[in-house]
Amino acid sequence: MSTNSADRVLVLGGGPDAERDVSLNSARAIADALLAAGFAVERRTIERITADELARMPGDVVFPALHGGWGEGGPLQDILESDGRPFVGSMSRAARRAMDKIATKFVAQELGIATPAAHVLDWRDPVCPMPPPVVIKPVHEGSTIGLYLCRTPEDWTDARATIADEAQQADTPRAYMIEPLVGGSGGRARELTVGLLDGRALPIIEIVPADGLYDYEAKYTRNDTRYVLDPALPPGLAERIKEQTVRIARALGVRHVARADFLLDDAGAAWFLEINTMPGFTDHSLVPKAAAHMGLSMPDVCGNLVRMALRDHAGARGERRAGAGV
Repeated sequence: MSTNSADRVLVLGGGPDAERDVSLNSARAIADALLAAGFAVERRTIERITADELARMPGDVVFPALHGGWGEGGPLQDILESDGRPFVGSMSRAARRAMDKIATKFVAQELGIATPAAHVLDWRDPVCPMPPPVVIKPVHEGSTIGLYLCRTPEDWTDARATIADEAQQADTPRAYMIEPLVGGSGGRARELTVGLLDGRALPIIEIVPADGLYDYEAKYTRNDTRYVLDPALPPGLAERIKEQTVRIARALGVRHVARADFLLDDAGAAWFLEINTMPGFTDHSLVPKAAAHMGLSMPDVCGNLVRMALRDHAGARGERRAGAGV
């Protein structure tokens, strides 16, 4: 008999963002894991929803498995907060700060954590503000959506033209940023990622794409990327980037789950890139892989996340009552 029968979990997937397909796969995997963990589950596929629409959906706890600017970056969290039910993931303020790669870089710099210098892209200016090789990427997207590697001036010209055309045609054009390519023209930097569960760092994973670029297809559609758990790293580096991940998440106000990405250059220096407040939960995703490496199954992880949401909701409700003198 389920020990969680009183907790019906509403799992949300879909959304209007570019990572919709990943979200649908994450929601399906989460729902299956929660069922295996003994929870009752309601799974809903959504576009943009209103607070009234959410209120009509059944569930005691909400697990929003959405990725991207609307579903992960604050707007959906606003609705979840107004709904009043416990929900998994960060609150709206933390979600917005973490989704903004520029704002997150400021936080990392304030903490003394190395992160590549960045410029906001002005597509009207034909001159790149830093010498190639550079990376261009959206400020408010994930999964390498809209990412361009520019190793030559010609690459820059082509990428800028594509982004300019997009900006002139889109109703709400994306904001883009430019960073130097860590590793230089050879691009030999090692990709490292650190997952977090309830403020605790998971084992580090090194990502080794078959063709050198960990793009959307390498993440979700191909099976030729290698994932190395607890990779061999320079002395003290693993502990340092785990500690940095915890500090960045705490400074941003991130809760429950997250994943931070780093690049390791040829000199052995680690460079923080970004943090994700609702990382993927597909069969290719990294937080489940890291959790499994330390003995936590998907039902363990997803069940624990629901319990974190219940715990924090009860704690916040108690604080509100105490503040009101109840």
